[in-house]
Amino acid sequence: MNTSIDLRARVDDYLAERRRLGFELRNMALALVSFASYAEQVGHQSSLTTDVMADWARQDKAQSHSLGTWARRLKALRPFTRWLRQFEPHTEVPDASIFGPVPGRVAPHIYQEAEIIELLAAARGLNPKDGLRPATFETLFGLIASAGLRVSEALSLLDTDVDLSDGTLMVRQTKFAKSRLLPLHPSTVEVLVRYRQLRSQQVQTTADTPFFVGTKGDRFGQPLGDRQVHRIFNELRDQLGWVDRGAHGNPRIHDLRHSFAVRRLILWHEKGIDVDQAMLTLSTYLGHAKISNTYWYLTGVPELMALAGSKFERFVEAAEADHE
Repeated sequence: MNTSIDLRARVDDYLAERRRLGFELRNMALALVSFASYAEQVGHQSSLTTDVMADWARQDKAQSHSLGTWARRLKALRPFTRWLRQFEPHTEVPDASIFGPVPGRVAPHIYQEAEIIELLAAARGLNPKDGLRPATFETLFGLIASAGLRVSEALSLLDTDVDLSDGTLMVRQTKFAKSRLLPLHPSTVEVLVRYRQLRSQQVQTTADTPFFVGTKGDRFGQPLGDRQVHRIFNELRDQLGWVDRGAHGNPRIHDLRHSFAVRRLILWHEKGIDVDQAMLTLSTYLGHAKISNTYWYLTGVPELMALAGSKFERFVEAAEADHE
């Protein structure tokens, strides 16, 4: 391989070939394009080596210094390097010995109901007290918690996607290129109605108006930014001083989505609903491509384990009675 232009062309060929087979490869595409740009930046000209790939893996945007993060980045290159060897036999394929294996599931922070109430109260206390900003963040965090949305899904909602007369949200073309119509609880609809009324007093609404809008300076009335949302959440989280019960270092906004799934499972157990049958409904509501992705979201919090334990005890007692 003589030039970085060749590498970029190989990346394009690989992605095109895999996509013709039906693979979307969104995250892998980002990684491969990033790697090709890095190779060009450092002036790498020869066949790909493990060293240059490992150096790229260490350049994660968060500068996490995490072996797990680096291992995950390096893993994204392996299918491409195996494919590339048919054209460039000297291409090296990195293995797990460099940074260790990719970490498995990292436990999320499952929010207690009191913590969610604290979060919404803290958002309501943002400045200016009588402005749109506190209502925007309170409503945004509340909707993510009550509907299990991804942050990106909530921020991408247009005003026309929120039908409050029917009490539904249209979530369009999200992570797995799927759209879905979500019914909302009446209490959630009530809050969204109040927010829309307050927003309409300050922001002119068109068909393309985001449901959640920026409230300051040049961003006023424009789509609310992901970076800003995470910054505000982190400030409120630190202010509330929560004790992290997950393994990510701190509670995250995305953990509200995990909490939604777990709380729904607890509610089904309490109501005696057949969880195995209901899981498909939850998977569809969350917008997962496979039901296994939904099981990945579930965490054994004490309340859930207690319910499952009681259910198992009843099962054992019934089995013993049948054998008497």
